Amino acid sequence: MAAAGSSTHRISIGLLGFGTVGSNVYNLINNQGIEIAQATGASVTVKKILVRDVSIPREDAPQNLFTENFEEILEDPEISLVVELIGGIEPAFDYITSLLERGKAVVTANKQLLSQKGFYLFRLAREKKTQIRFEASVAGAIPVIKVLRESMIAADLTSVYGIVNGTTNFILTEMSRTGAKYGDALANAQEWGYAEADPTEDISGKDAAAKMAILASIAFHAAVSLEDVACVGIEHISSLDISYARNLDLTIKLLGVAKLYGNKINVRVYPALLKKDHPLATVSGAYNAVFLKGNAIDEIMLSGPGAGGMETASAVVSDIAAIIAREKPGVLENVAPWREMEFYPDDEVISKFYLRLEVEDEPGVLAEIAQVFGDHEVSVESVIQQGRGAHAELVMVFHPVKEAGFREALEKIAALPVIKSQPRPIRVEDNGNEQ
Repeated sequence: MAAAGSSTHRISIGLLGFGTVGSNVYNLINNQGIEIAQATGASVTVKKILVRDVSIPREDAPQNLFTENFEEILEDPEISLVVELIGGIEPAFDYITSLLERGKAVVTANKQLLSQKGFYLFRLAREKKTQIRFEASVAGAIPVIKVLRESMIAADLTSVYGIVNGTTNFILTEMSRTGAKYGDALANAQEWGYAEADPTEDISGKDAAAKMAILASIAFHAAVSLEDVACVGIEHISSLDISYARNLDLTIKLLGVAKLYGNKINVRVYPALLKKDHPLATVSGAYNAVFLKGNAIDEIMLSGPGAGGMETASAVVSDIAAIIAREKPGVLENVAPWREMEFYPDDEVISKFYLRLEVEDEPGVLAEIAQVFGDHEVSVESVIQQGRGAHAELVMVFHPVKEAGFREALEKIAALPVIKSQPRPIRVEDNGNEQ
């Protein structure tokens, strides 16, 4: 490899997709060419761009760069690196597989693909002695993947957790900041471009679950796929929950949590109540933040913009530079899982819970509910009772408990005639439980 700054050779790359991120990648490569050359010792040129329709005029790049034929990129011997930005599982999986089979390096931002097919692609890259990098698949411009795969080799990591979805963090921030209802906060997120027209993948927790599968796989060198990650979204978080949280000096965030329990792993996504002095409580808007905990490092927090076309493009270009600078892949480029690990059951996890119940406003209700929880060895820490016409609200916070016992009690509670709506618990994160 040539010394930095000598730019003795050219690297031709292909782009699959030319949407917001793709056009920003193209512009960054052109505008930051000197910086890339200084860092890698090579000049980078985009030679071909795959799009669905070449007849659509595009101002960002010359029309002769565009093609509808993937084979033009696959078969071009000058194109040694390809960036996949089309998203989805197919045809992205077939494209990347074909590219790796040819020994071409790949950069992708496709979190859903990696969370479902990543193990195969990682092993294929290793077998073909090439590279696949995917910094932009998790947490936007935050270099959490690079830190995990390169800086944390000897950290003996025990948990990775944090806020990994900017859309839900923006919605929850708006609800907390303005008192807006969930639907209004979602509409604001869509208006500002932080939520898609169909936000289901974000608000259901599935987007965060895909990211946590990727993070857990790298952090623990184990095969974790999307289907291994239980997720609960924010659809049922109400302005009342936000208000009660504020009164309890807590704030609500959607968390992704991957943790080792001995030689077993547990990975989940769920809304959680955090104390106001928790570092994640102050992460607002569309920002992300990830904590890495390990026996050799104590705790490290990485934070920054979690979404946006330019932020994602920046992460993509950093992966391009890393591949070029390291011509022959070594151990740092190998992310194929090598550790066989079982999954720790959710029901065995010790957690603390908040619960808001709508009940009949009549004598003896609290005692009846407390008796059911007591029968299941679920201990109540505090109770707030507030009348609302013919009904009343009970807000209960519980001491840490094994989740199986809590859920059994909750099933019995939900069946009581005095309960007027579906109970929806929220975990409370503090130093006494999962973290």
